[in-house]
Amino acid sequence: MRKNPTRLFLSLALAAAALSVSPLAFAEDIKMVGDVTKLTIASDGKSAQATLKDAKTGESVTINITDDETLDKFKDKRIQVGDEIRAKYDSNGNKSKSFKRTAGC
Repeated sequence: MRKNPTRLFLSLALAAAALSVSPLAFAEDIKMVGDVTKLTIASDGKSAQATLKDAKTGESVTINITDDETLDKFKDKRIQVGDEIRAKYDSNGNKSKSFKRTAGC
């Protein structure tokens, strides 16, 4: 029994498309409010990790930060340990999308 070449090609193309979908496309944005419990800035100053304690659950979450605006706030001490933060980050890799003090800044 021979298969139609068009049908075979279509099946291969569909399989390749399904496998090429990036898992980043499925990462959802998570929003939280919490206090900064730990702040670590990389030696080159181009990235940082902030650990927040979620105000609702009490769970600690480490968020990776690479945007220049937030890094400048860390360097200027406008955001530091103990500050309450409103953060938005992706669920895949915990990369920050928004990182702001609840009182402004």
